[in-house]
Amino acid sequence: MKRLFFLLVLLLIAVSGWLIFAIEVPAGPTSETFVEIAPGTPSMQIAQELAAQGVIRDRFAFELLHLKDGGTLKAGEYRFDHPVAMDEVLDRIRRGDVYTISVTIPEGANLFDIANRVEAAHLGTKDAFLAAARANVQLIADIDPGATSLEGYLFPETYRFARNTSAEKMLTAMVRQFRLTAATLGLSGNDRRVVTMASLVERETPIPAERPLVASVFENRLAKGMPLETDPSVIYAALLEGRYRGTIYASDLAADSAYNTYKHTGLTPGPICNPGAVSLKAAMHPAQTDYLYFVAASANPSGVSKFAKTLEEHEKNVQAYRKSVREAGSR
Repeated sequence: MKRLFFLLVLLLIAVSGWLIFAIEVPAGPTSETFVEIAPGTPSMQIAQELAAQGVIRDRFAFELLHLKDGGTLKAGEYRFDHPVAMDEVLDRIRRGDVYTISVTIPEGANLFDIANRVEAAHLGTKDAFLAAARANVQLIADIDPGATSLEGYLFPETYRFARNTSAEKMLTAMVRQFRLTAATLGLSGNDRRVVTMASLVERETPIPAERPLVASVFENRLAKGMPLETDPSVIYAALLEGRYRGTIYASDLAADSAYNTYKHTGLTPGPICNPGAVSLKAAMHPAQTDYLYFVAASANPSGVSKFAKTLEEHEKNVQAYRKSVREAGSR
């Protein structure tokens, strides 16, 4: 009996020592390793997968630690790249500290810009994203039944996506954020017109305070049946046709695209980019002015837009702009 008791004590010490070693001493991979936990996966199966991937030393020790500490193990993909103690692994999974990739969509980015960012983040190809943006217009069917793509409704924001997130899920998240912002602003009804106007305003000036003034110019020109003559729309027309070469050429200005606001009056057929909240507000509530012309801040070395009520006044602003360009180039 004494010998049996002694053996049991030794066994208990050995098991305790192993558990302490397995739990307390850091273990895990030294290179990037991903573990995917599907929703509803039992804790024992999670422990087994972690052990199989070399993230933990022993699955039974992990299960015992989980039983002791409690908590829900959350689904998702986890990234491990250096040895850590088992309780840190368990804590990360309890907290749901899943691995995601950030994609920042700046205000005024168009579909092509966003697709490039998605591809650069290794979340999919540019072409697949563009195809999905054109194929999933049902996401905005209630607010823009005539849309041919999701352009204009992918709200500028920083998003975090899992590595295997589909283009459809990314687009859904961006549209959802647009809807939340639109609701906050009180945007409802003729969303297409407001979003289209906001997209033109967004691309014309980076200065938030100028956007209601730019919107007023466009509204005034529309009211008089004047073409908007906005360069960003010409650029967008070239992008759609795959012929944009980094600057506007005479052939671009002469192109018979519905997005060419030098050749066609009225708004463009749809948004030319994805505007932020400030531009949406400006389109909803343009300033009350008599302005019909402006030299855009984005082109003006002075960094501000120059607004004019008459063509004569505008031509003076254009001359001043050209002079400042020459002076800037001679420095």
